[in-house]
Amino acid sequence: MAETALAGIRVVELGQVIAGPFCGQLLGDLGADVIKVEPPRVGDVLRQWGRVHDTDGDSLWWRVTGRNKRSVTVDLRRPEGQDLVRRLVGRADVLLENFRPGTLERWGLGWEELSRLNERLVLVRVSGFGQSGPYAKRAGYAAVGEAMGGLRALTGYPDRPPTRVGLSIGDSLAGTMAALGAVAALQARSRTGRGQVVDASIFESVLAMTEALVPEWQVAEVRRERSGPTLPGIAPSNVYPTADGQVLIAANQDSVFRRLTTAMGMPELADDPRFRDHRARGDRQDELDGIIAGWTRARDSAEALESLHEVGVPAGLVYEPADMLADPHFQARESIVHVADEEYGEVAMPAVVPRLSATPGSVRRPAPRLGEHTDAVLTELLDLSPQEIDDLRSAGVI
Repeated sequence: MAETALAGIRVVELGQVIAGPFCGQLLGDLGADVIKVEPPRVGDVLRQWGRVHDTDGDSLWWRVTGRNKRSVTVDLRRPEGQDLVRRLVGRADVLLENFRPGTLERWGLGWEELSRLNERLVLVRVSGFGQSGPYAKRAGYAAVGEAMGGLRALTGYPDRPPTRVGLSIGDSLAGTMAALGAVAALQARSRTGRGQVVDASIFESVLAMTEALVPEWQVAEVRRERSGPTLPGIAPSNVYPTADGQVLIAANQDSVFRRLTTAMGMPELADDPRFRDHRARGDRQDELDGIIAGWTRARDSAEALESLHEVGVPAGLVYEPADMLADPHFQARESIVHVADEEYGEVAMPAVVPRLSATPGSVRRPAPRLGEHTDAVLTELLDLSPQEIDDLRSAGVI
């Protein structure tokens, strides 16, 4: 097996639920040794989330986010537990946390203390509103960050209240930005020899995805609004009904629209003044969508897709998990990996992204049971004796 990109990098993950642990998953997928520190007895609450749980109570969601990690249980509210983290920091490259700002400082684990213990440490801090500013110490869940970052106002239909996108996307975006920051800080460390703090907030991670939303308002007071499945002025780009389902067609570019009209057997539409250019199609979006829907509705999905793909029109089905698992392209690229599992035999989950040609990531180990690696890590990294470990366990610290 090829060496991974982050081989030799050790991450101590203190985070819980989604944003911090997703960052840890990404770093682990790319080869880092991720040591996940969880509360004794209960563990990360993500173990309890999701719809399907095993006999130990761990969810399938945990199977994904917990992969490529080692689990160590430590009570961070106890001085002895905080001391264990300090000692782990001395052997770590990255410390990852997503507590409310100020929590680490209350535990004597603030940046000043940690950087004194290990000047090469990169401290990755994920939070709702960042480590500074008047909102810093507010509780910050993804839903709030999505709302204040601009996403919720754009999601849904114009005559209905804002809606969510179906996933905790604000958390995942913050985790992704945190992972990017961690890799950038490690690269900077290779030049300077010193670590730094990575401050990744949910609301700013969402805000970073909002394209020209802010400047369009600031310069011209153009206010983008909810528009359902379409983008105003961008046509055709929509989901259209077929005889047996629905198909998404994205053909708003002039040359692509001409190819679409050829597939539909209506080449004259490409030169029709109503639809001849991008702006004209945008002005008559509903009319054009009605014409295309009339064509798709008379065909089943497979027939429509074959006609569209034959002339190079971007189109696809709206997939659900069963479709993904059956699709030959997903299979050829191994976009979904099947991880061996003691209870289920195997569990299908998204593969590692992005793909690296020389140092690819992989799912090297399944998600751990709670505290599965406590003894091994404390022995390997901190040189604790079996008696010292037993004493900590008896005291409820681990």
